[in-house]
Amino acid sequence: MMLPTHVLAGMLLAAPLVRVAPELATVGFVAGFLGGLFPDLDMYTGHRKALHYPVYYSASAGVALVVALAAPSAVTVAAALFLLGAALHSASDMYGGGLELRPWEGNSDRAVYDHYRKRWVAPRPGVRYDGAAEDLALSVGLSLPLLYLLGGRLRLLVVGTLLVAVVYTALRRHLAELAALVIPLVPAALTPYLPERYTDTPERYAEAETCE
Repeated sequence: MMLPTHVLAGMLLAAPLVRVAPELATVGFVAGFLGGLFPDLDMYTGHRKALHYPVYYSASAGVALVVALAAPSAVTVAAALFLLGAALHSASDMYGGGLELRPWEGNSDRAVYDHYRKRWVAPRPGVRYDGAAEDLALSVGLSLPLLYLLGGRLRLLVVGTLLVAVVYTALRRHLAELAALVIPLVPAALTPYLPERYTDTPERYAEAETCE
């Protein structure tokens, strides 16, 4: 799934705070946004592995949520929503297509890395690929309750995120084709610094799996 979908989902996790603890709602929405964003900071280095921890984020989020419920404060609520957002992001990537330059081709058997079991989790049925039409529909659906609940800068954040989702969806396939044209022109000395999905082939995936 694309990053806008993840951050909107992370924000929506804080929605109950509007009623149960409105004084903590703002920090919860911001923390959920940042938690939904954080795993994709590995976008260009070990994507869906270096900062994606579907099991460990989930376990940590469970503990943090208990602490936040027992002793609600800006710090405990922020920690819980951040970890919940990161956990949801990491787990939902299993349903967002494989890790490859053109995920709509279905050549990759890697969706997200499970550090607990030390193996890649294969893509599961759901969103075909990040930036697919259904991915945009999901972003729109997640944004609607947020637009209703939020105002001011947080509402602008949601609107801006939704605009990014629309643009990315419109350009997604074109960006992949552009990358495919540019990559062969990159000097060999710089190739090791490219994201793996830009240079990986189905054969390389198989070789890497054998080595692991």
